[in-house]
Amino acid sequence: MILHPALIMLGAGLLIPFVPNTLRKVFLILVPVVVLFASYQLQYGQELTVSFINNMELIYLKVDRLSWIFIFILAIVSLTSNLYSYHVTSGVQLSAQFIYVASSMGVVLAGDWLTLIFFWEVMAVSSTFLIWVSNNEEAKKAGFRYLLVHFVGGNLLLAGIFIKVSQGQLYITELTANMDLASILILAGVAINAAIFPLHAWLPDAYPKSTITGSVFMSCLTTKVAVYCLIRVFPGLEILIWGGVIMCLVAVTYAMLANDLRVILSFHIISQVGYMVAAAGLGSDLALDGSVAHAFSHILYKSLLFMGAGAIIYSTGYSKLTDLGGLYKLIPGVAILYFIGSLAISGVPYLNGFTSKALILSASSIQQYPAVELLLYLATIGTLISTCLKVVFYTFTGEPKKDYKIKKVPVHMYAAMTITAALCFIYGVFPDLLYNRLPFEVNYVPYTFDHVISKIQLFLAATFMFILFIRTMEPKDVYLVDADWFYRKPFVYAVQYTSDMVVTIQESLGSVWLKGINSTVPFFRNPLRKLNFIFNDMEIPDNYDADHYRVSIGMIMTVVLIVFVVSFLHLNI
Repeated sequence: MILHPALIMLGAGLLIPFVPNTLRKVFLILVPVVVLFASYQLQYGQELTVSFINNMELIYLKVDRLSWIFIFILAIVSLTSNLYSYHVTSGVQLSAQFIYVASSMGVVLAGDWLTLIFFWEVMAVSSTFLIWVSNNEEAKKAGFRYLLVHFVGGNLLLAGIFIKVSQGQLYITELTANMDLASILILAGVAINAAIFPLHAWLPDAYPKSTITGSVFMSCLTTKVAVYCLIRVFPGLEILIWGGVIMCLVAVTYAMLANDLRVILSFHIISQVGYMVAAAGLGSDLALDGSVAHAFSHILYKSLLFMGAGAIIYSTGYSKLTDLGGLYKLIPGVAILYFIGSLAISGVPYLNGFTSKALILSASSIQQYPAVELLLYLATIGTLISTCLKVVFYTFTGEPKKDYKIKKVPVHMYAAMTITAALCFIYGVFPDLLYNRLPFEVNYVPYTFDHVISKIQLFLAATFMFILFIRTMEPKDVYLVDADWFYRKPFVYAVQYTSDMVVTIQESLGSVWLKGINSTVPFFRNPLRKLNFIFNDMEIPDNYDADHYRVSIGMIMTVVLIVFVVSFLHLNI
């Protein structure tokens, strides 16, 4: 018997609002454990199908090496993130996070386009509620913008899928070799979810507005599911190489300038996804393995970083670097666990970020893309400086900038962060645990003398640069103008202009219509007087009484009844 992880999680998400509060805690951990077991038990080649209209067979579960590794890591992070949110009692939030995970798994396991687009749209709606449940004005606006962007992306994807299905191509296949209109629409829809520049601004706008637990889920799912689709559908598409590189550099630059903890981490999601997108574009077996491995690693260390940021906000009530400082003395456990995550994302040896980034950098070197390799190394330096050195220095060292009313971080939060940090370490020390499950056979050794020494040199160089420019690095509470300004502002003006034009036309037509009404109503008030030029010999009183000239209602009903009887007799003769 095949247990479908997505359907288990979806059923739990629909059921959990009706589960008594006393059982929700058990439900919150038990279901992800069952889903993790079901995910691990899946075998390559397994399929589940269901009949649909027009004799179509939908494949709602299709397992191969690519889908298995993504399902496995999604199941792991579902467990750790639910453990982190163990204190949450809101039925809406718990339901949303369960359905969000379920729909992400549904996309990964989909074997046909229709199943994919169904779960894709559910993913967009359910994740929106993780923003709205923050229940403040900023979150409401950010959630609406988030939903609007993802509906645009979903409709682009849907349009491409409709074209493919109408052409008889129901099942998901690679489209790189045939970039027709449908393929371009599908690519555009996926690119929005992957936050490819310049379609990325929704991410740092929305994720920091979510709840501290909701943002952990969001950091792991939407963009990584989009990366999965790029690997599955568009491997080797060259435009993705440079799109990924631009993502890395632009996002890491914004992260250097940002002040809010979760905004910084949100930009680093974009930057790290850039590595995966570039690797998907390179398209070789080593590069695609690197993209998958980095998605796997990223889900772990990024969830750890968002957990750490959430713990800081939970404990102090502050999220901006300008308001933080000296927290190592107050919450040392959070400081240590966050620092491990920051080292992992920076690619420090013996943590999982090193073993996954090494595959991508080696693939770019082997395929003779020296500029790509150089720019990705440059982005790594920026990651080291901003996420590791800058955030750690200004958040945990020095003296407190505020009179914090420290709230004790719950044990379950520490437990979730500790498990995730341990996984970052385990997959860093024993990379073959991951390498042996990658889509393609990989014979790669990350821990060579050159690789380790080059990373240590990179870390030392970044540290030296940070110390050299430490005054410049001091955080400032500034407003960042992102790339969306260039299409958001013209769009606003276009909407305003169109609205004004529509209102003007409406008022003009209304004026014409009113004049027509005013000119015709007098005729119907006294039609005989208006037609006096025909009946010029008829004497028509000025005080026209319509009831005097109108046929009685009895006569009208008699005529109607006669017509009805005659019609009935005619039809039955």
